[in-house]
Amino acid sequence: MNAAQLKPQYQFEPMQMGDLDVVMQIEPAIYSHPWTRGNFSDSLKSGYPAYVLWCNKEIIGYAVMMMVLDEAHLLNLSIAKQHQKQGWGHLLLAHMIGVAQSEQAANMFLEVRQSNVSAIALYERVGFNEMSIRRNYYPAHHGREDAVLMGLAL
Repeated sequence: MNAAQLKPQYQFEPMQMGDLDVVMQIEPAIYSHPWTRGNFSDSLKSGYPAYVLWCNKEIIGYAVMMMVLDEAHLLNLSIAKQHQKQGWGHLLLAHMIGVAQSEQAANMFLEVRQSNVSAIALYERVGFNEMSIRRNYYPAHHGREDAVLMGLAL
C-alpha cells in the first residue's frame, strides 16, 4: 500500500434531508442534550448554510450556521466521537469560516458549553475570542450550564 492510499479522502457537501439519518446517529452519541431531527430539518428548510464532512465515503461531521445581515452564527459543529482529536474539527471549522466569508460576513459568533474545554481550545486556536458568558444558557443534567460566547472578526 502506498502513501496515497493511506491519505483519507474527504469532501464537504451541502447537508441534505437524506443525511439526517447519519447525523442523528452521531448527534446523541456526542452530546448530553443533542439537537433533534426537527432542529436540523428546520435549519435546512430555512436555508441555513449546513454542510456534512465526508471521509472515505462516510459522514464523520457536520456544521450548521445561520446568517443574519453581515454576521454568521455557528449553531452546530460536530465530529463523530471516533474521529475526534484528529484535526477534522479544525478542517470543518475552516470550511465554515470560508462559507461565512463567501456570504460577506464581517464576524462569526458561537456559543459553547463552558465545560467543553477541547472545543474552546479549538476555537481559540483559530482566533475566536471570548466575548461574554451567557449564564444558564444550556440545559444540563443538574440544572443549567453557562455558555461562553465567542467571536471572530472575518
